[in-house]
Amino acid sequence: STPSDIFPAAAGLLSLSRRALRAPRPSSLPARRGYRGGSPADSRRDLLEIPLPPWQERPSEPLPAKRARLLYESRKRGMLENCLLLSLFAKENLNSMTERQLNLYDRLINEPSNDWDIYYWATEAKPTPEVFENDVMVMLREFTKNKNKEQRLRQPDLEYLFEPSR
Repeated sequence: STPSDIFPAAAGLLSLSRRALRAPRPSSLPARRGYRGGSPADSRRDLLEIPLPPWQERPSEPLPAKRARLLYESRKRGMLENCLLLSLFAKENLNSMTERQLNLYDRLINEPSNDWDIYYWATEAKPTPEVFENDVMVMLREFTKNKNKEQRLRQPDLEYLFEPSR
């Protein structure tokens, strides 16, 4: 028995597709490559917004725990651009930040619900809202300029956490 005896419907489809491959497409028909639109203005009814819990400062969190949490949150962003930018920024700056600066950084990376906003502010593609305009944002923008032209292609390894302090 042949496959066409066992699966007659599939054999019909195969022969149809073979014919379609051999037959030239009339030039008057547009090539269908995807949906082109034509729908009315976006009503945004299909937009699903998941409410995020509001950011809350953690005043009683010990500084070593805060630094460790912020390091983790800087590395696990959900978008590669911020994972790279913030993890490298955290490696270079978290250990020297004051408690006030740590709180500002915490708010910066955890209050906005859209990570692209943080990226656009850091790269100066969009103006930073006044609430986030502070010395930590200035530090992040300067770091983002990469004046030393370092290759920033991957997150830093975590071995530096176990090296003796300089």
